[in-house]
Amino acid sequence: MSTLSTHVLDTSTGRPAEGLSLTLEARTEDTFRELARGVTNADGRVKDLSGANTKLAPGVYRLTFDTGAWLQARGQRGFYPSVQVLFEITATDEHYHVPLLLSPFGFSTYRGS
Repeated sequence: MSTLSTHVLDTSTGRPAEGLSLTLEARTEDTFRELARGVTNADGRVKDLSGANTKLAPGVYRLTFDTGAWLQARGQRGFYPSVQVLFEITATDEHYHVPLLLSPFGFSTYRGS
């Protein structure tokens, strides 16, 4: 089974996005079921969203980053109140890393290592 981590960087400041809340969900037949919640640390990371005793099976997952609240707490307004990233886990023996590059008016993501 697979593990999952994320890393959020604020590209407008060149710094980690500390204190950003996020949620991990798994797709079931016609909905998503919450699996975990996390908050980025001082380095902008959540190292193991799946938890030490929980591994992720193959399937479609969604990470939702609460970007609006994070920006508002810093006295900024943004265009995206949240960012949702859907991705698919296929290999059960790999670690999955989903970084988010964020600014008030844009974002980018990719499969990291």
